[in-house]
Amino acid sequence: MDHGGGDVGLLAPGWSGSAVAAATSDGAYLRALLDAEAALTRAQAALGLAPPEAATAVSEAADPGRYDVGALAERARGGGNPVIPLVADLTKAVGAEYGPYVHRGATSQDIMDTATMLVAARTLDLVLTDLGRTAQALAVLAAEHRGTPMPGRTLSQHAVPTTFGLKAAGWRSLVLDARDRVAPVRESLPAQLGGAAGTLAAFGAYGAEHAEELPAGYARELGLAAPLLPWHTLRTPIADLAGCLAFAAGALGKIAADVLTLSRTEIGEVAEGSGGGSSAMPHKANPVRSTLIAAAARRVPQLAAVLYGSMVAEDERPAGAWHAEWEPLRDLLRTVGGAVRDTAELAEGLRVHPEAMRRNLDLTNGLIVSERLSAELAPVLGRARAKELLTELARRTHTERRTLRELLAGEPDLKDVDLDNLTDPARYTGCAGVLTDRALERR
Repeated sequence: MDHGGGDVGLLAPGWSGSAVAAATSDGAYLRALLDAEAALTRAQAALGLAPPEAATAVSEAADPGRYDVGALAERARGGGNPVIPLVADLTKAVGAEYGPYVHRGATSQDIMDTATMLVAARTLDLVLTDLGRTAQALAVLAAEHRGTPMPGRTLSQHAVPTTFGLKAAGWRSLVLDARDRVAPVRESLPAQLGGAAGTLAAFGAYGAEHAEELPAGYARELGLAAPLLPWHTLRTPIADLAGCLAFAAGALGKIAADVLTLSRTEIGEVAEGSGGGSSAMPHKANPVRSTLIAAAARRVPQLAAVLYGSMVAEDERPAGAWHAEWEPLRDLLRTVGGAVRDTAELAEGLRVHPEAMRRNLDLTNGLIVSERLSAELAPVLGRARAKELLTELARRTHTERRTLRELLAGEPDLKDVDLDNLTDPARYTGCAGVLTDRALERR
């Protein structure tokens, strides 16, 4: 089917087909722009600045199905934003009697910023839902694998044993950290209303005795926060969105990076529930979800940087800084929203292979517990002798291809030491279980 060249996500499998894709589409933005315009007339009617009939007429005319989003996009070039042609079409649709109440007293940025906040709010609701799904699935994994030993890795090499439960609990902690940053930003997203230069002067000219009350009423109509001041060039809401979304992408990217490493063929400790195929190699089940999440985590910081850069906005209305925000902000919402969806699916379907973890624990022939042996043997042999012995035996495990347990058993001074216990990686996971329990207490 020909989609007419519209943005359907052909090159964006991370968000294509997601609820976030629909929430950030051109149609969703059109709906938000119309919602902003209709709410403005209703808010003015509530203060006696417009007849109730005008509020009804504008609300009824603010039906996205009545407008051609493609034509609006083309006509937006004339004034540099889509609000100008939309106001003209909406005014015509309302009719001569109540048309003058459309957009009255507002400026294009009031409507565009408010619509952006509506789109962001609706998208963050979806993001928060999927973060909750992810956290729940990771809690199940952490509890199930509280005592499942696996190699801990530092600087890409085996370090000391840990548990998969603790790793999953750590992932969940990051997801909850993301939630705790996204949620307050969602609740604080403000409406925008200031008029031509942020003074609300036009509303006073139209008869509002207390024009300063209008922004709060406008926000109530939309379910957004009431702004303390018009924020045309005070871009805290945009920067807050950039920050929480960038953090969320990084948190999810950490999970993806771990899964990509642990699902390598030669490691095989985890696998995605339904891997993707290869166009050339029939045997492959690629970790596609993790790949898409990792791609998102790499894109997001640069998108956020554009939004932070746009805080440098001159005067009471910037030329270019505001306009530069629109596309990267939508890309941020889409990219992070898609990544959260993929992470929820990844966590819910992740397959864990304890037998591979156990096999990998033995790859170093027991050297993974050398830290424990250094501490435990020092009182028996003396610190210097214990260090000397373990250094020598470590060398021999490589040259003789024997386990550390075998070599230790040949030392006469260690005949009374419980070597089975000391050299078992599963018995050297420290406080991993307790730490996992503590992490799972967090709601």
